[in-house]
Amino acid sequence: MFHLAKALLCLYVVLRFLLPLPWPRWANGTIAVVLMVVFQHSLISRIVFGTMFSPEVPRMTMIIVNWMAGMILLLGIFQLVLDLVALVTAALRRRRIRIPVGLRYGIGALAMSLAAFAVNQAIRVPPVKEVEIRIADLPAQFDGYRLIQLTDLHISRLFQAPWVEETVAKANAQNADLIVITGDLIDGDLQARNLDVAPLAKLRAPDGVFTIPGNHEYYFGHDDWMRQYETLGLRTISNGHVVLSRGGAQMVLAGVNDLNATRFGLEGPDVGKALSGAPADVPVILLNHQPRDAKLSAEAGADLQLSGHTHGGMIWGFDRLIARFNNGFVSGLYNVDQMSLYVNNGTALWIGFALRLGVPSELTVITLRPK
Repeated sequence: MFHLAKALLCLYVVLRFLLPLPWPRWANGTIAVVLMVVFQHSLISRIVFGTMFSPEVPRMTMIIVNWMAGMILLLGIFQLVLDLVALVTAALRRRRIRIPVGLRYGIGALAMSLAAFAVNQAIRVPPVKEVEIRIADLPAQFDGYRLIQLTDLHISRLFQAPWVEETVAKANAQNADLIVITGDLIDGDLQARNLDVAPLAKLRAPDGVFTIPGNHEYYFGHDDWMRQYETLGLRTISNGHVVLSRGGAQMVLAGVNDLNATRFGLEGPDVGKALSGAPADVPVILLNHQPRDAKLSAEAGADLQLSGHTHGGMIWGFDRLIARFNNGFVSGLYNVDQMSLYVNNGTALWIGFALRLGVPSELTVITLRPK
Protein backbone atom coordinates (compact mmCIF):
# COMPACT_ATOMS: atom_id res chain seq x y z
CA MET A 1 0.00 0.00 0.00
CA PHE A 2 2.88 2.37 0.79
CA HIS A 3 4.41 2.02 -2.68
CA LEU A 4 0.99 2.14 -4.37
CA ALA A 5 0.11 5.36 -2.58
CA LYS A 6 3.40 6.90 -3.70
CA ALA A 7 2.78 5.81 -7.30
CA LEU A 8 -0.69 7.38 -7.28
CA LEU A 9 0.62 10.64 -5.82
CA CYS A 10 3.35 10.86 -8.46
CA LEU A 11 0.85 10.05 -11.21
CA TYR A 12 -1.35 12.89 -9.95
CA VAL A 13 1.61 15.30 -10.16
CA VAL A 14 2.40 14.12 -13.69
CA LEU A 15 -1.19 14.44 -14.93
CA ARG A 16 -2.19 17.64 -13.17
CA PHE A 17 1.07 19.60 -13.00
CA LEU A 18 3.57 18.33 -15.56
CA LEU A 19 1.56 17.42 -18.65
CA PRO A 20 -0.38 20.74 -18.84
CA LEU A 21 2.93 22.63 -19.12
CA PRO A 22 3.60 23.90 -22.68
CA TRP A 23 6.70 21.78 -23.20
CA PRO A 24 7.53 19.29 -25.98
CA ARG A 25 5.88 15.92 -25.45
CA TRP A 26 9.21 14.12 -25.37
CA ALA A 27 10.39 16.41 -22.56
CA ASN A 28 7.20 15.90 -20.53
CA GLY A 29 7.39 12.17 -21.10
CA THR A 30 11.03 11.91 -20.11
CA ILE A 31 10.53 13.97 -16.95
CA ALA A 32 7.44 11.92 -16.06
CA VAL A 33 9.42 8.68 -16.24
CA VAL A 34 12.26 10.14 -14.16
CA LEU A 35 9.82 11.37 -11.50
CA MET A 36 8.04 8.01 -11.30
CA VAL A 37 11.35 6.16 -10.95
CA VAL A 38 12.76 8.54 -8.34
CA PHE A 39 9.61 8.53 -6.24
CA GLN A 40 9.76 4.73 -6.10
CA HIS A 41 13.37 4.69 -4.90
CA SER A 42 12.41 2.76 -1.74
CA LEU A 43 10.85 -0.03 -3.80
CA ILE A 44 13.85 -0.08 -6.16
CA SER A 45 16.19 -0.25 -3.16
CA ARG A 46 14.20 -3.18 -1.80
CA ILE A 47 14.48 -5.04 -5.11
CA VAL A 48 18.18 -4.26 -5.68
CA PHE A 49 19.57 -4.35 -2.14
CA GLY A 50 16.99 -6.54 -0.39
CA THR A 51 15.95 -3.71 1.93
CA MET A 52 14.51 -0.24 1.55
CA PHE A 53 16.25 0.89 4.75
CA SER A 54 19.85 0.89 3.54
CA PRO A 55 20.46 1.63 -0.15
CA GLU A 56 24.22 1.31 -0.65
CA VAL A 57 24.63 4.13 -3.16
CA PRO A 58 26.75 7.32 -3.08
CA ARG A 59 25.70 9.95 -0.54
CA MET A 60 25.15 12.64 -3.17
CA THR A 61 22.82 10.31 -5.05
CA MET A 62 20.62 9.97 -1.96
CA ILE A 63 20.66 13.72 -1.37
CA ILE A 64 19.44 14.33 -4.94
CA VAL A 65 16.87 11.53 -4.70
CA ASN A 66 15.45 12.93 -1.46
CA TRP A 67 15.37 16.43 -2.93
CA MET A 68 13.43 15.24 -5.98
CA ALA A 69 11.10 13.08 -3.86
CA GLY A 70 10.44 16.05 -1.59
CA MET A 71 9.71 18.20 -4.61
CA ILE A 72 7.15 15.68 -5.88
CA LEU A 73 5.50 15.46 -2.48
CA LEU A 74 5.22 19.23 -2.16
CA LEU A 75 4.05 19.60 -5.76
CA GLY A 76 1.29 17.11 -5.01
CA ILE A 77 0.17 19.18 -2.02
CA PHE A 78 0.37 22.51 -3.86
CA GLN A 79 -1.37 21.16 -6.96
CA LEU A 80 -4.16 19.72 -4.86
CA VAL A 81 -4.73 23.10 -3.23
CA LEU A 82 -4.75 24.77 -6.67
CA ASP A 83 -7.25 22.25 -8.02
CA LEU A 84 -9.56 22.67 -5.03
CA VAL A 85 -9.46 26.46 -5.33
CA ALA A 86 -10.13 26.18 -9.07
CA LEU A 87 -13.09 23.85 -8.48
CA VAL A 88 -14.65 26.15 -5.90
CA THR A 89 -14.08 29.21 -8.09
CA ALA A 90 -15.54 27.43 -11.12
CA ALA A 91 -18.61 26.44 -9.11
CA LEU A 92 -19.15 30.00 -7.91
CA ARG A 93 -18.61 31.59 -11.34
CA ARG A 94 -20.31 28.75 -13.22
CA ARG A 95 -17.57 28.53 -15.80
CA ARG A 96 -14.37 26.58 -16.30
CA ILE A 97 -11.24 27.96 -14.66
CA ARG A 98 -7.85 27.54 -16.30
CA ILE A 99 -4.82 27.58 -14.02
CA PRO A 100 -2.28 30.07 -15.44
CA VAL A 101 1.02 28.59 -16.60
CA GLY A 102 2.87 31.22 -14.60
CA LEU A 103 1.20 29.97 -11.43
CA ARG A 104 2.34 26.43 -12.22
CA TYR A 105 5.90 27.65 -12.66
CA GLY A 106 5.56 29.50 -9.37
CA ILE A 107 4.52 26.46 -7.34
CA GLY A 108 7.17 24.41 -9.14
CA ALA A 109 9.91 26.83 -8.07
CA LEU A 110 8.51 26.95 -4.54
CA ALA A 111 8.43 23.15 -4.30
CA MET A 112 12.02 22.85 -5.55
CA SER A 113 13.26 25.47 -3.08
CA LEU A 114 11.38 24.11 -0.09
CA ALA A 115 12.50 20.55 -0.86
CA ALA A 116 16.14 21.68 -0.98
CA PHE A 117 15.72 23.44 2.37
CA ALA A 118 13.98 20.36 3.84
CA VAL A 119 16.86 18.07 2.83
CA ASN A 120 19.39 20.53 4.24
CA GLN A 121 17.54 20.59 7.56
CA ALA A 122 17.39 16.80 7.62
CA ILE A 123 21.06 16.04 6.99
CA ARG A 124 22.72 18.76 9.06
CA VAL A 125 24.43 18.11 12.38
CA PRO A 126 21.55 18.72 14.81
CA PRO A 127 21.36 21.85 16.96
CA VAL A 128 21.47 21.56 20.75
CA LYS A 129 18.05 21.63 22.40
CA GLU A 130 17.85 22.30 26.14
CA VAL A 131 14.95 20.69 28.00
CA GLU A 132 14.14 20.83 31.71
CA ILE A 133 12.13 17.96 33.15
CA ARG A 134 10.83 17.77 36.71
CA ILE A 135 10.68 14.48 38.59
CA ALA A 136 8.80 13.93 41.82
CA ASP A 137 11.01 13.22 44.84
CA LEU A 138 14.21 13.70 42.86
CA PRO A 139 17.05 13.60 45.43
CA ALA A 140 18.85 16.89 45.95
CA GLN A 141 22.05 15.22 44.76
CA PHE A 142 20.50 14.80 41.29
CA ASP A 143 19.03 18.32 41.11
CA GLY A 144 20.57 19.83 37.96
CA TYR A 145 21.73 16.45 36.64
CA ARG A 146 22.34 16.77 32.90
CA LEU A 147 21.91 13.96 30.43
CA ILE A 148 22.13 13.92 26.66
CA GLN A 149 19.64 11.96 24.62
CA LEU A 150 20.63 10.95 21.12
CA THR A 151 18.25 8.85 19.09
CA ASP A 152 17.58 7.68 15.54
CA LEU A 153 21.07 8.43 14.26
CA HIS A 154 20.39 6.07 11.33
CA ILE A 155 24.08 5.95 10.46
CA SER A 156 24.08 5.11 6.75
CA ARG A 157 25.34 6.30 3.37
CA LEU A 158 23.60 9.59 4.17
CA PHE A 159 24.98 9.97 7.71
CA GLN A 160 28.58 8.83 7.42
CA ALA A 161 31.68 9.04 9.61
CA PRO A 162 32.28 12.83 9.21
CA TRP A 163 28.69 13.56 10.33
CA VAL A 164 29.06 11.14 13.25
CA GLU A 165 32.38 12.77 14.23
CA GLU A 166 30.79 16.23 14.35
CA THR A 167 27.76 15.01 16.28
CA VAL A 168 29.94 13.21 18.83
CA ALA A 169 32.13 16.29 19.30
CA LYS A 170 29.06 18.46 19.80
CA ALA A 171 27.64 16.02 22.35
CA ASN A 172 30.90 15.84 24.29
CA ALA A 173 31.12 19.64 24.35
CA GLN A 174 27.95 19.78 26.48
CA ASN A 175 29.80 18.19 29.42
CA ALA A 176 26.74 16.19 30.46
CA ASP A 177 26.71 13.69 33.32
CA LEU A 178 25.26 10.89 31.21
CA ILE A 179 24.65 10.08 27.54
CA VAL A 180 21.85 7.78 26.38
CA ILE A 181 21.02 6.65 22.84
CA THR A 182 17.47 5.41 22.45
CA GLY A 183 17.78 3.11 19.44
CA ASP A 184 18.04 3.08 15.65
CA LEU A 185 21.72 3.91 15.63
CA ILE A 186 22.32 2.33 12.22
CA ASP A 187 20.95 1.42 8.81
CA GLY A 188 23.03 -1.35 7.26
CA ASP A 189 24.91 -4.45 8.28
CA LEU A 190 28.09 -4.46 10.34
CA GLN A 191 30.42 -4.77 7.36
CA ALA A 192 28.84 -1.83 5.56
CA ARG A 193 28.70 0.52 8.58
CA ASN A 194 31.78 -0.51 10.57
CA LEU A 195 33.84 2.60 9.76
CA ASP A 196 30.91 4.99 10.01
CA VAL A 197 29.96 3.96 13.58
CA ALA A 198 33.58 4.03 14.82
CA PRO A 199 33.44 7.68 16.03
CA LEU A 200 30.78 6.68 18.59
CA ALA A 201 33.66 5.25 20.64
CA LYS A 202 34.67 8.87 21.41
CA LEU A 203 31.45 9.66 23.31
CA ARG A 204 32.31 10.56 26.90
CA ALA A 205 30.28 11.19 30.07
CA PRO A 206 31.18 10.67 33.76
CA ASP A 207 28.31 8.23 34.35
CA GLY A 208 28.78 6.46 31.03
CA VAL A 209 27.15 6.06 27.62
CA PHE A 210 24.19 3.68 27.39
CA THR A 211 22.08 2.46 24.49
CA ILE A 212 19.10 0.26 23.71
CA PRO A 213 18.02 -1.29 20.40
CA GLY A 214 15.50 0.33 18.10
CA ASN A 215 13.51 -1.47 15.43
CA HIS A 216 16.26 -0.95 12.81
CA GLU A 217 18.83 -2.89 14.84
CA TYR A 218 16.67 -5.98 14.31
CA TYR A 219 16.61 -5.47 10.53
CA PHE A 220 20.40 -5.69 10.27
CA GLY A 221 21.52 -8.33 12.76
CA HIS A 222 20.58 -7.31 16.28
CA ASP A 223 23.06 -9.54 18.13
CA ASP A 224 26.02 -8.49 16.00
CA TRP A 225 25.22 -4.82 16.43
CA MET A 226 24.69 -4.99 20.18
CA ARG A 227 28.09 -6.67 20.54
CA GLN A 228 29.63 -4.00 18.32
CA TYR A 229 28.15 -1.22 20.46
CA GLU A 230 29.74 -2.79 23.53
CA THR A 231 33.08 -2.92 21.67
CA LEU A 232 32.74 0.81 21.03
CA GLY A 233 32.28 1.47 24.75
CA LEU A 234 28.50 1.85 24.69
CA ARG A 235 26.84 -0.10 27.48
CA THR A 236 23.77 -1.87 26.13
CA ILE A 237 20.65 -2.38 28.21
CA SER A 238 18.28 -5.18 27.22
CA ASN A 239 15.22 -5.42 29.49
CA GLY A 240 17.45 -4.52 32.40
CA HIS A 241 18.73 -1.63 34.47
CA VAL A 242 21.72 -0.01 36.10
CA VAL A 243 21.85 2.05 39.28
CA LEU A 244 23.41 5.50 39.17
CA SER A 245 24.78 6.90 42.43
CA ARG A 246 25.66 10.41 43.51
CA GLY A 247 26.50 11.51 47.03
CA GLY A 248 24.71 8.56 48.62
CA ALA A 249 21.54 9.02 46.51
CA GLN A 250 20.46 6.63 43.78
CA MET A 251 18.62 6.75 40.45
CA VAL A 252 17.69 3.84 38.19
CA LEU A 253 18.38 3.88 34.45
CA ALA A 254 16.41 1.09 32.76
CA GLY A 255 15.99 0.04 29.14
CA VAL A 256 13.75 -2.28 27.17
CA ASN A 257 13.95 -4.04 23.82
CA ASP A 258 11.99 -2.80 20.83
CA LEU A 259 8.48 -3.98 19.98
CA ASN A 260 9.80 -5.50 16.73
CA ALA A 261 12.03 -7.98 18.58
CA THR A 262 9.40 -10.72 18.63
CA ARG A 263 9.20 -10.66 14.81
CA PHE A 264 12.77 -11.95 14.81
CA GLY A 265 12.29 -14.58 17.50
CA LEU A 266 13.88 -12.41 20.20
CA GLU A 267 12.60 -11.17 23.54
CA GLY A 268 10.24 -8.21 23.28
CA PRO A 269 10.02 -5.24 25.63
CA ASP A 270 9.41 -6.18 29.28
CA VAL A 271 9.32 -3.24 31.68
CA GLY A 272 8.66 -5.54 34.64
CA LYS A 273 11.80 -7.52 33.93
CA ALA A 274 13.78 -4.35 33.30
CA LEU A 275 12.91 -3.04 36.78
CA SER A 276 13.13 -6.37 38.59
CA GLY A 277 15.53 -6.06 41.52
CA ALA A 278 15.83 -2.28 41.21
CA PRO A 279 16.01 -0.36 44.49
CA ALA A 280 12.63 0.88 45.70
CA ASP A 281 11.58 4.50 46.12
CA VAL A 282 14.21 5.96 43.80
CA PRO A 283 13.60 7.82 40.52
CA VAL A 284 13.41 5.63 37.42
CA ILE A 285 14.41 6.78 33.93
CA LEU A 286 13.29 4.30 31.27
CA LEU A 287 14.70 4.11 27.75
CA ASN A 288 12.16 2.78 25.25
CA HIS A 289 12.68 3.41 21.54
CA GLN A 290 8.96 3.60 20.73
CA PRO A 291 6.67 5.88 22.76
CA ARG A 292 3.37 4.15 22.07
CA ASP A 293 3.30 2.02 25.25
CA ALA A 294 4.18 4.84 27.64
CA LYS A 295 1.16 4.07 29.85
CA LEU A 296 2.59 0.61 30.58
CA SER A 297 5.84 2.26 31.66
CA ALA A 298 3.95 4.62 33.95
CA GLU A 299 2.04 1.73 35.49
CA ALA A 300 5.31 -0.12 36.10
CA GLY A 301 6.68 2.81 38.10
CA ALA A 302 8.86 4.78 35.67
CA ASP A 303 9.17 8.50 36.41
CA LEU A 304 10.54 9.50 33.01
CA GLN A 305 10.51 7.69 29.68
CA LEU A 306 12.82 8.77 26.87
CA SER A 307 11.81 7.71 23.35
CA GLY A 308 12.41 8.48 19.69
CA HIS A 309 11.22 6.52 16.64
CA THR A 310 8.71 9.10 15.30
CA HIS A 311 11.33 11.60 14.05
CA GLY A 312 8.85 14.19 15.31
CA GLY A 313 6.71 13.72 12.21
CA MET A 314 9.44 15.31 10.01
CA ILE A 315 7.11 17.77 8.26
CA TRP A 316 4.76 20.11 10.10
CA GLY A 317 1.24 18.75 9.67
CA PHE A 318 2.43 15.19 9.04
CA ASP A 319 3.01 14.89 12.78
CA ARG A 320 -0.74 14.36 13.28
CA LEU A 321 -0.61 11.34 10.97
CA ILE A 322 2.47 9.89 12.70
CA ALA A 323 0.84 10.44 16.09
CA ARG A 324 -2.07 8.19 15.09
CA PHE A 325 0.34 5.24 14.88
CA ASN A 326 1.96 6.03 18.24
CA ASN A 327 -1.03 6.47 20.57
CA GLY A 328 -0.89 10.23 20.12
CA PHE A 329 2.78 10.64 21.05
CA VAL A 330 4.97 12.20 18.38
CA SER A 331 7.17 15.06 19.63
CA GLY A 332 8.11 16.79 22.85
CA LEU A 333 7.12 16.43 26.49
CA TYR A 334 3.95 14.64 27.66
CA ASN A 335 2.46 13.83 31.04
CA VAL A 336 1.34 10.21 31.13
CA ASP A 337 -0.33 9.22 34.40
CA GLN A 338 2.16 11.30 36.42
CA MET A 339 5.10 9.99 34.39
CA SER A 340 6.94 12.37 32.06
CA LEU A 341 7.44 11.14 28.49
CA TYR A 342 9.89 12.90 26.22
CA VAL A 343 9.71 12.03 22.52
CA ASN A 344 12.83 13.23 20.75
CA ASN A 345 12.53 14.51 17.15
CA GLY A 346 15.65 12.50 16.33
CA THR A 347 19.33 13.22 15.92
CA ALA A 348 18.96 12.19 12.26
CA LEU A 349 16.39 10.10 10.36
CA TRP A 350 15.87 7.32 7.85
CA ILE A 351 17.75 7.73 4.57
CA GLY A 352 14.58 7.04 2.55
CA PHE A 353 12.70 10.12 3.79
CA ALA A 354 15.35 12.73 4.57
CA LEU A 355 13.12 15.79 4.79
CA ARG A 356 12.39 18.17 7.66
CA LEU A 357 10.10 21.21 7.54
CA GLY A 358 9.15 22.81 10.81
CA VAL A 359 10.32 19.79 12.81
CA PRO A 360 14.05 20.24 13.49
CA SER A 361 16.43 17.47 14.47
CA GLU A 362 17.87 17.78 17.94
CA LEU A 363 20.81 16.94 20.15
CA THR A 364 18.88 17.02 23.40
CA VAL A 365 20.33 18.09 26.73
CA ILE A 366 17.90 17.25 29.54
CA THR A 367 18.30 18.84 32.94
CA LEU A 368 16.52 17.10 35.84
CA ARG A 369 14.79 19.14 38.50
CA PRO A 370 12.66 18.12 41.51
CA LYS A 371 8.91 18.53 41.11
